[in-house]
Amino acid sequence: MKLFQKMLVAGSALSLIAPVASQASETINLEEMNGFVRSEKASSRLDSKTFINDVSEEIATLKGRVDGLEAKQNNFEAGSFSDTTSLTGKAIFTVGGVENSSGDLTEGVKAQYTYQMNLNTSFTGDDDLYVRLKTGNGGVAPFNNKLMGTYLSSTNTYGDELKVDKIWYSFPVGDKVTAWIGPKIENYYMHGATPSIYKPVLKGFKLGGNGAAYGASTDSGLGVSYNADNGFSISSNLVSDQNGTGSGFLTNQVDENWSTQIAYTKPNWHASLMVALKYDGWADQYYSTSKGATRGTGVNSTNYGLRGYWRPDDAGTATPEVSVGYDISTIDGAASSVDETDAYFVGLTWKDLFQADDKIGVAFGQPQTREDETVDPFMWEAYYSFKVNDGLTVTPAIFGGKDVNGTAGTDVTGAVIETTFKF
Repeated sequence: MKLFQKMLVAGSALSLIAPVASQASETINLEEMNGFVRSEKASSRLDSKTFINDVSEEIATLKGRVDGLEAKQNNFEAGSFSDTTSLTGKAIFTVGGVENSSGDLTEGVKAQYTYQMNLNTSFTGDDDLYVRLKTGNGGVAPFNNKLMGTYLSSTNTYGDELKVDKIWYSFPVGDKVTAWIGPKIENYYMHGATPSIYKPVLKGFKLGGNGAAYGASTDSGLGVSYNADNGFSISSNLVSDQNGTGSGFLTNQVDENWSTQIAYTKPNWHASLMVALKYDGWADQYYSTSKGATRGTGVNSTNYGLRGYWRPDDAGTATPEVSVGYDISTIDGAASSVDETDAYFVGLTWKDLFQADDKIGVAFGQPQTREDETVDPFMWEAYYSFKVNDGLTVTPAIFGGKDVNGTAGTDVTGAVIETTFKF
């Protein structure tokens, strides 16, 4: 074969192996191949099989590297979350202080934090295993006092220890029924409808008044909810305060809360009635005076909560969203002069007023008050919340109250700046 023919054959072979060589980490030395063509051995026959061994070696090398990458990927996935588990979370930094006329609270500027992680896992696509991990250092005054009205929604009292704060499992029963069961759950997570759209700074203003009707605590519970397509819902659930005690579920030795909600919800408005039967001295203190929260050992109460809200079609106007609530409670076995309490709440929210995603909130009301009290306790708050970016929100707020725990002169005024990091 003449030299020109040999060069044509060599060029064809190179065009076949070039794509493979470009992907390998060690390339074929073209200079050595040219030398081979010009060498004294150039008289030997060249054909399409001349470089087959080199190409086979390159392919084998690539296959080995791909197998290695797959093995590493499998090892990584073995130590990561299931693809049906999602993680979200937030951290809240709070700086502020309070003043009070009675001396019942520590004054001065304080700082605290809360850190929370939410894990949701589905096994069927419709169910949910929810776990909330939480820690914080808000167990000291002044932002942990329930009866003085200074307990913040962001307060956490775990003393820097990371704990399982909530855990439950929810699953569908047919198309319109959802069931819950869990060792750490609160009643309001199992309601068919959210009773208030006001997002508070003070925990007392949560759920349209966190008192006689909607007041809850994290305990063992179960519940069921029916949600129709037209906005109607009915739900019933039971929580038993047997966590950390030697008493069992549904016994006379522990507090229990059996709540039933009937609601009708549309995109622009909501109305609901809650009936909460609370047994064995169950008491709620976030939105209550001292007497209003008093329940003797083994004492039962029947509590009714009316809730409603309305929101305008368009945000960014002077017309606010409005949330209202009214509670009334009857204490079994008490004298007729001290067997009733009541409370009311009003919350106003303006959204997108100055910039996108900002929020102005104003709330006020009377905490749960027993009928024989001689003062008219009153609580209020106001805040402006704005987003720095998608994951960072800053909320300056002021709040206060008059005769908040039912005693004349127990007035408080406070201010905080809360920074929330969401991920």
